[in-house]
Amino acid sequence: MAKRGGFPGGGMPGGYANMLKQAQRMQRQMEQNQKELEEKEFTAAAGGGAVEATVTGNKAVKKIKISPDALDPEDVEMLEDMIVAAIGEAQAKADAENEAMLGRMTGGMGF
Repeated sequence: MAKRGGFPGGGMPGGYANMLKQAQRMQRQMEQNQKELEEKEFTAAAGGGAVEATVTGNKAVKKIKISPDALDPEDVEMLEDMIVAAIGEAQAKADAENEAMLGRMTGGMGF
């Protein structure tokens, strides 16, 4: 009785092995790119440059710079809003870089 399914001779076709090697290579490349992205810094400003925030590629806040002109004891809320805005924009830059990196890696693959 003949076996059903599988490949003749019981081995894997060369195409499958090549596809597996390509997937492993792509995974190593993605890991390397992710590590580089995490080390990269993204900076954005708010309030006309009164507040500047720097985040890493994994969105950790690394630095906040506040201009002395932004320090108004009568309007602390505005300073808080500028800090939040600067951090949000810096994190959006990190997101955009991450998406661009993934797009370069998966371009043409339909992901």
